[in-house]
Amino acid sequence: MNLSYRAIRRLAAAAVVAGPAAIGLAADAVGIKAAIERGSTYLIEQGQAADGSFSSQVGPAVTALAVTALVQSGTPADDPGVKKALEYLLKFRNADGGIHTPDSKVANYETSIAIMALAACNFGGRYAEELRAAEAYLKGIQWDDAAGKGPDAPAYGGAGYGGKGRPDLSNTAFMIEALRSIGTSQSDPAIERALAFVSRTQNLEGPHNPLPHPAKNPDGGFYYTPAAGGESQAGEPPEGGLRSYGSMTYAGLKSMIYAGVGPDDPRVKGAFDWLKKHYSLSENPGMGQKGLFYYYHTLAKALSAAGVEEFPDAMGVKHDWRVELGEQLLRSQRDNGAWINTEAGWMEGDPKLVTAYALLALVFCIANPPANKP
Repeated sequence: MNLSYRAIRRLAAAAVVAGPAAIGLAADAVGIKAAIERGSTYLIEQGQAADGSFSSQVGPAVTALAVTALVQSGTPADDPGVKKALEYLLKFRNADGGIHTPDSKVANYETSIAIMALAACNFGGRYAEELRAAEAYLKGIQWDDAAGKGPDAPAYGGAGYGGKGRPDLSNTAFMIEALRSIGTSQSDPAIERALAFVSRTQNLEGPHNPLPHPAKNPDGGFYYTPAAGGESQAGEPPEGGLRSYGSMTYAGLKSMIYAGVGPDDPRVKGAFDWLKKHYSLSENPGMGQKGLFYYYHTLAKALSAAGVEEFPDAMGVKHDWRVELGEQLLRSQRDNGAWINTEAGWMEGDPKLVTAYALLALVFCIANPPANKP
């Protein structure tokens, strides 16, 4: 894409949408594509620094997420803005194959997101070498026997931010998605280990989760981590245990699907049971507005991967989630094309991060989205 193409794209979007928050704006393919164009233009023309980065103060992860969002939502990989961002991103390659800041405390997160960005742009195998090295790095930092965590340990198979930090479901979900995005088999030992960890983040008693947390709150949803005694970002219910919440339940469902768990498995059924009881697009269930756009993009990926077109809630009402999510995102897009969360927790006060999440979600609101199940 060159400057003339970008100008045409901007004009086309403006012709379709007079205002981003227009009430009643149809979330059809035309309206969604216009919102994507406006969001993409915001990222490249207003959100990108001269060195190609997005939010460089927090390292390379937001840049990688922006690249992934741009390319998956239609910006060519050879667009000058994308190419500059990739050049910036590759400055963080390390000798061990990881793509992260020196002595990073979020090395798994940064490398996982970088893998997804490079995979989205890997036409003709142009980043094959970097991806092979990064894949080996991720597998090397996974919590496993080599880390002194055998199969019976709550931390086994998980991925954390890096260093000696405990593993968690969010990081493990990003790792699984990154590995599957480059064709890593569902039967790969790293994926199988990760699935063991994911299963232990679910409030579901059974052979896949022998830990004590589910017995106290057996609702089928997912929480943040079973490691180091367990933690839920949503807190603990009065009866004890770890409270399930929306973004982690969609992350758990998505991870299980990517790892090859079928729809008849009790773990998948348990996740859907919880999600039906807590279907919402006005909040991240259990967390309110916190992490709302992370929730949106995870919901979209999970339901698309599961092949869900109409989502039935606990009352039997069927929701066309693509239309409803599209309308929600179109209503919340700002005049400059960006999105931002008024609840700034989890970095969602950063419009570059939030716009990337929104673009990734909007892609799956179109009737024929790209295949997101690797």
